[in-house]
This record gives sequence, structure tokens and C-alpha cells, in this order.
Amino acid sequence: MRQAVLLGNEGTKRTDYFRQAAGQVQLPVLFADWKDYGEWKQKLTQGEWMVKIDPPLWDSCSLEELGPLAFQYKRKLQELSELAENGQVEFFNAPRVIWELLDKRACKEKLLQAGVPVTEMLEEWKAAKSAQGSGQKGGRYGSGCQKADGSESTGQEKDGQKAMRLEHTQQLLELMQQAGICQVFIKPVYGSGAAGVSAFRFQPATGRMALYTCALLHPEHGLVNTKRLRRFSDPKDVIPLLECILQLDCVLERWYAKADFHGEPYDLRAVVLDGRVEFLLGRLSKGPVTNLHLNNHPMEAAALGIPEHMIEEIGMLCKKSMDCFAGLRCAGIDLLLEKGSLRPRVIEMNAQGDLIYQDIFKDNKIYRKQAELIRQCLRETMQFSGKNSETMRFSGKNSETIRFSGENSETIASIGKNNETGRGGGMVWEKFR
Repeated sequence: MRQAVLLGNEGTKRTDYFRQAAGQVQLPVLFADWKDYGEWKQKLTQGEWMVKIDPPLWDSCSLEELGPLAFQYKRKLQELSELAENGQVEFFNAPRVIWELLDKRACKEKLLQAGVPVTEMLEEWKAAKSAQGSGQKGGRYGSGCQKADGSESTGQEKDGQKAMRLEHTQQLLELMQQAGICQVFIKPVYGSGAAGVSAFRFQPATGRMALYTCALLHPEHGLVNTKRLRRFSDPKDVIPLLECILQLDCVLERWYAKADFHGEPYDLRAVVLDGRVEFLLGRLSKGPVTNLHLNNHPMEAAALGIPEHMIEEIGMLCKKSMDCFAGLRCAGIDLLLEKGSLRPRVIEMNAQGDLIYQDIFKDNKIYRKQAELIRQCLRETMQFSGKNSETMRFSGKNSETIRFSGENSETIASIGKNNETGRGGGMVWEKFR
């Protein structure tokens, strides 16, 4: 019988509250810890599993390590994806699609191809190509920071042309002038939680500039993520910091004026499960970066006074976005509503963006719905006779015995006083061995 496995991190809210939800819906779950990945990954080839993948924990605050850490994660996701090829392992969200959404540039380009309205990406490759053609290395605002590995840009292929990454402030300023805009968002292609995300304003007529970011140049550790939003306005501070941020391989996005609630601009986080918006949360902020861990103000969307027809449009937009990615059952989708028109645009997607504190501390609806969907998928594959037959016996209010027997299966649990149960009560939680 196919069994549910959570691949995650012990002692985190993701693990604890999914465990609680599994208990509430009577779903047996085996837990696999990322820190033991090397020990148990081959064991996944020895049974039939349905695996939910939570993101690994990264200890580093160095933004220069974002890329290397992301590609380490990519290699592990590729290894897990190969396990599914034998037909014995199924994933709640396919490893391939988790990586596809982590790449902000590739994700947004796929949405654009499908006609999904998104926040516009600026064509930084054009400005970089122009700078390259003029022999320009950095212009007035020259480079003050090497790439993390000390290498030079080798460029990327886009539309059949060789294109360099935008890596210098001068290139950025020229691009903004060409596009006729004075403010942009700058985001590392990989990463989440506003790591390295910056909002930049520049007034060409006066030379005034402002940079809002959680990044900081540390004298010993280089470019680090402080998880605290700061504003820099002195070019002597802005230029060196911006130069280093641009080395991370960034996407540039138009900075839109957002809808506001009583003077506070907001965007939205939608958690979408099986094509349906299960939770919609407003994120209000006095500054340009709305991530809630930066002490911004969460508010359930129902309290924002968004018209009903717009809520329906958001739901359809989210479903259309999800449909672009095969193997994606659940995702967090960030959206904005343009000021005035309330036209919705997708900012970005995250295949592991399902942790919402305003939900887990209240109804824990998102994880419960996930557990229900996993249980439904397992039931659809369950066979009650033959080589891998299973027997189930339930007795007593607080005592269940769930036994999986057969040539390729084992006893999972006999639940009672001495067995570990989810806080929701009544269901097994064992470590994957």
C-alpha cells in the first residue's frame, strides 16, 4: 500500500501543524528529516510512497550563498524526481515543479506565455548588451563588488541572442531611463522570504535615490540578509550595496502602485490547493516590501472590502496560474491589485508557500485540506487483495490498530497510550527508517 511521507524538518511549525492536521483526518504519516537525507533517500526505492516535500532549513545569512544553496537543493530535487520514474513514488508537489517555481525568471516567463497577467519584468538583457557593446564596465557607478565565485559573467541565451546579466548600477539606471520609469523591484532569481529583495527609486533630474532592502554589507561576512528592512538614500551607501545585490543574478520588475486599505498599500497571498483558493490573506505595509516577518500587518482578504467579482477573478487567475505547471497540487501565489483599477497581477509563485500563521494558529485549514487530499489519493490507489494486501482494524475510541501486511510492506503502527500522536489526536506519526 502506498504510504504518506512528510520530508521536512523536526521541530518546525510546518512539521508540527501538518502533523496535527494529519491526526485530525486520521492519516498515518512517516516523517523523513532533511538532515538525514543521505541515510534514507535510497529506502524510498523499496516501497510505495506519497511524499510531501517541505523546504530544507538553511543556516547561512550570506546572500552570496543563495545561488549555491539553491543548486544544492535542485540536485536533491532531481534525485527525488528520478525515484518517481519507477512508479512507486508519487509526490504531493512534483520535485521538478518545486524547482520550476523557485526560479522566478523561468516561472514568470511560463506564466506570460500562458497569457497570465504578471508584474512586468524589465528586459535587463538589452541594457546589458548595450553596455557590453560600448565597452562599458560600470560607467559612472562602476562595480564595487565581485560575484560570489570571483568569476566573470558568461551570459545567458535569450531569444537566440547572447545576453549578459544586468550587473552594474549604471546599466540599471540606463534601463530605467529607456523604460521611462523611476522605481523598480530587484529580486534574486532564487530565494524567498524577501532575501535580497530590494526596492529602488531614482530621480534622474535631481540624482536623488532611495534603496529599501534587508540586505546589508557586513565588513567581515559580505552581503548578508538581516531580515530587517532599511532605507538608504546617500549614494555613497546605495551604490556599493546595489552593485553587490546585482551580482546575485536578479530579475527586475516594474514597481506598481498597489491598492490600499485606509492609506496602507497591500498585496495578497493566496494559498491554492487543487485549483481552489483555500486562504486569501492581505499583507499591508507602509513600505514597499510586504513580507509579514518584517512586522507588516496581515489582514484576511474579507476585511479589505475587495468586491466579490474581483475575488472571483482572483480565484480564476490563481487556477489559470496553477494549470501552467503539471504536477502542482498546492502553491502560495502572491498577487497585487493595481491602484485604481484593482486589476490583479501575479507577483510570484512558491510551491512551498503554504505556511500561513494566521491559519495554523486558528483553524489549520490549509494543512488539514492537504492531509485530506493525500488521504483521498492514497485511498484511490489502495488494493484490498493480492500480493500487497492490507488489513485495517479499528477498535475503541482512542485505540486504533492500522496494519499493512504483504511481501513489500510492514506494520506501521499500533496506536495507543505509548505511541506518538498528532496534537489533533488519534493518528500515527513515526520517523522514516
